[in-house]
Amino acid sequence: MVHDAYHAIADLLDIEAVKVREIEGLAKSELYENKDEDAYRELMRKKALLLSSLADQVNEAVQVLEVKDKTFVMDRIDRFALSASQSLQINSVFFMSALLYSEEYKEGDKNDLELFAESVRSMKLQN
Repeated sequence: MVHDAYHAIADLLDIEAVKVREIEGLAKSELYENKDEDAYRELMRKKALLLSSLADQVNEAVQVLEVKDKTFVMDRIDRFALSASQSLQINSVFFMSALLYSEEYKEGDKNDLELFAESVRSMKLQN
């Protein structure tokens, strides 16, 4: 049962990561093809809002994890949410667009949320 929770959490994170990629794809299209900065800004806000509510998506699923794993997962999710909330507070489109991407990121690499989903899935194997 607990092992299934790791898979379920990773699946939830994957679903949210797909949503982020879809939003980012639409945003790039709006900015570069349609030259619509307002639409781009709104889509980046949507991305940040999604990330800021990530804890709500996984809160129930993490309850069955061991304490150390639950703490690890929620701490990381809280950091995603905090960064997203900060980007919304300061209304920085650049900050919103950079959410989930390290300075070392190269186009085609997995973003931080996708990598985190993989790490949660591998936690299952360690337990």
